[in-house]
Amino acid sequence: MQRILQRGEIEAIDQINFPRVRLPEIGSLFAERAARLRQLAQDNPIADYIEFIAQIVDAQHQALADLPAPELPTAAMALAQQHSMPLLPAADHLDPAWQQVLDRMLATMGSAQGLPAPLQPLIASLREMPAAEREAIAQRLLQKEVAARDVGMAPFVMAALQVVFAQRAAHISVGDVPYTEPATICPVCASEPVASVLRIGGKANGHRYLHCGTCCSEWHMVRVKCSHCESTKGIKYQGIEGGGDIVTAETCDECGSYRKVVNQEKDPLAEPLADDLASLMLDLLMSETRFKRASTNPLLYVAFAEEQAEGDQALVDPAAE
Repeated sequence: MQRILQRGEIEAIDQINFPRVRLPEIGSLFAERAARLRQLAQDNPIADYIEFIAQIVDAQHQALADLPAPELPTAAMALAQQHSMPLLPAADHLDPAWQQVLDRMLATMGSAQGLPAPLQPLIASLREMPAAEREAIAQRLLQKEVAARDVGMAPFVMAALQVVFAQRAAHISVGDVPYTEPATICPVCASEPVASVLRIGGKANGHRYLHCGTCCSEWHMVRVKCSHCESTKGIKYQGIEGGGDIVTAETCDECGSYRKVVNQEKDPLAEPLADDLASLMLDLLMSETRFKRASTNPLLYVAFAEEQAEGDQALVDPAAE
């Protein structure tokens, strides 16, 4: 006689097979990301930019060391669990500690060697900016309402936010994270994924996860499924000719979007946010197609010189090689 499994039993089986959610390993997250960025900077046409982002990530790692453990809003979490909603939506649960993190990061970067001179006035402006104005910028960024005047400050503000949200996510129990709909947003903070990653090692081996650009949590999504509209029709993969297939663009004919897939099976050191940033040439080539990027990288400085792209690169389908 067949028996219908209850929700708790389904979750238990799910955990035995492979993790549904992977919360950030906060002790090593930023150090490993900075190391990967520096590795990717070698022989990269945008090496200076990648090295600059590595400095931001170094500052994140240092700021984290002084950050006290977060207080989790248990009442809000219980309500989210009851209604199968993302646990702590970022825009609604902004920890004031992010401003102290930003101050620490700006102090670190202001004294760093090799920081581009044009950024010094920007850092000074952020350090002197009233807290309320900073808060308004943070809210705009979290709600995807980036004003032109915020573009230069965005990577610094988002980096500080990322520290506090990642630390909070790391203190949550996986069992507390509800099943949510749609599956295309982070079940922890309701943000969009920056990329997806094919993981290796342990129970996650061989599975695809979406990587949150805000709190750095990851959640499982089956392969060959659009991470933007969840369609399984018309999914294709494109990469740079001769550039290997560590990073490819997963395109969807149904919604006309693309999001990158970072493949640890091709390079065990691949890291979703770092490899996404270092493959901006692929984004430039994708801009010549009908597909639009589904979501941005939170550390991307969009005033980026397109002329650095190498004109002789072309898109290819890795499956056709």
